[in-house]
Parts: sequence; C-alpha cells; structure tokens
Amino acid sequence: MGESSSSYIHMVQYLIEKCLIFHMTKEECMEALSKHANIQPVITSTVWNELAKENKGFFEAYNESQSKKDKMSEAETSAMIQKMITDHDSSTKKPQDSSSVTDHQEMIESD
Repeated sequence: MGESSSSYIHMVQYLIEKCLIFHMTKEECMEALSKHANIQPVITSTVWNELAKENKGFFEAYNESQSKKDKMSEAETSAMIQKMITDHDSSTKKPQDSSSVTDHQEMIESD
C-alpha cells in the first residue's frame, strides 16, 4: 500500500474514532463522512468493520449503548467533521508534507 493510501486509511480511522466519541452509529458515521468529508461509504464501512474485528468487546458494548443516545443535528455533524479534519491535519502535517488531509480539506471547502 502506498504512503498516500496508508495516510488516507489512517485519516478515515481517525475520523471514525471521532464519530465514536460522538456516539454515532456506523450508518450515521458513513453518511456524515460521505457528505462532509467526501469519503465513500464503502471505505468508511470497511475501516469500521476492521476496527470492530480488532476491538470486538468495545464494539459490542458500544452497539448496546446506541439505543440510549440523542441524535446530533445536521449543523452539529457538519461542524464536528470539519473540526476533526482540521485537527487531524494540524496534528499530522509535516513541514514538507502536503498531506492528503490538506488536499481533502481544500476539496471540501471548494464544494
């Protein structure tokens, strides 16, 4: 796997982990990342499934807790995803690196 593919997968994993912090379901996460970060749902689903395999106990408990949560508004979801991308960019950017996160952020802002 190439460097850019690897960094893209790591960014998706990072965004999924943030979705988990905000108690989003898999479907909500797939929809939010598709709509606000232009990440194909199949990519989010695949990375989510791999995380679930590696962290089976956590995801079992997480899925049980989903029935007790409040839904986030569309505006809250959009703002949260934009902040996560910006935070990820600032925490991983190297001075000589024009990372895929920056490119991805520019694509989102141009929409």
